[in-house]
Amino acid sequence: MHRLSVEQIISKIHNGETFEAVSEDYSFTLKISEYVPYVCGAVHDGHQFRKSLWENCLHTEYERWYEEDPCTKQMVNSHPIVIAGCDSRFEYDLNREPSNAIYEDAWGKKLWKEPLSDDEKKLSLQKHSNFYSVIDALIAKLEADFGLVFVYDMHSYNWKRWDRKVPTWNLGTSNIDNERFGDSVETWRKSLEEIQLPNNIVNDAKVNDTFQGNGYFLKHITQKFRNTLVLATEIAKVYCDEYDYIIYPEVVKAVEKELVFRIREHALTSYKKMKE
Repeated sequence: MHRLSVEQIISKIHNGETFEAVSEDYSFTLKISEYVPYVCGAVHDGHQFRKSLWENCLHTEYERWYEEDPCTKQMVNSHPIVIAGCDSRFEYDLNREPSNAIYEDAWGKKLWKEPLSDDEKKLSLQKHSNFYSVIDALIAKLEADFGLVFVYDMHSYNWKRWDRKVPTWNLGTSNIDNERFGDSVETWRKSLEEIQLPNNIVNDAKVNDTFQGNGYFLKHITQKFRNTLVLATEIAKVYCDEYDYIIYPEVVKAVEKELVFRIREHALTSYKKMKE
């Protein structure tokens, strides 16, 4: 893996080079081992929280971890193109538009003891901008090469906070072209529902049950690139104890193993079908 500037990363994408890099400011990683018509993204995987914000933050490390999406990069990291955030969403949220990416409060609790300075905000928003500059270059390159692109937008959610039964997997589709891509969504839902998980975890998959796919990552790509389908894919945190701060590695590995072939199979089959 190399440490590269945004300009160097974009240049490599334009030139069709394969590489693995962390951004110069360590805010995101990108791996391209092969140019294929699908991308895996994990924008909320990151837990880094820059030191200059520590004393001013009212949320504990655990409270931040609880709302992040740990292990979502690991679940898809075997695929040829993977982009993931390294920083916590509490520093800036890649799944929110720039004007709303820096929290004032989070899940009903004030985040900062004192308002952030303009310099602190500028630093965070530059990271947000850099990430989307790379996303735009990447999707533009893939659309030009393949004509049609699939993005697997991986997230997780805290299922124990719900007062009803919720699905293991949820697909959010309210902001995509369902008339055009509906068949692909249903094929993906069915594939996820076939997954078998350890520890007697009951597995099911639904559409727009807990979340509807309103994230900025999906909206930004969908609005800018007409021939790219973003599949907002949420897994309930059955792979950890969200209250006791414990990851279950055997469950994470099982999900990773299943997604190794399910994502590739879904992307390439859907691509072939829609290109016919």
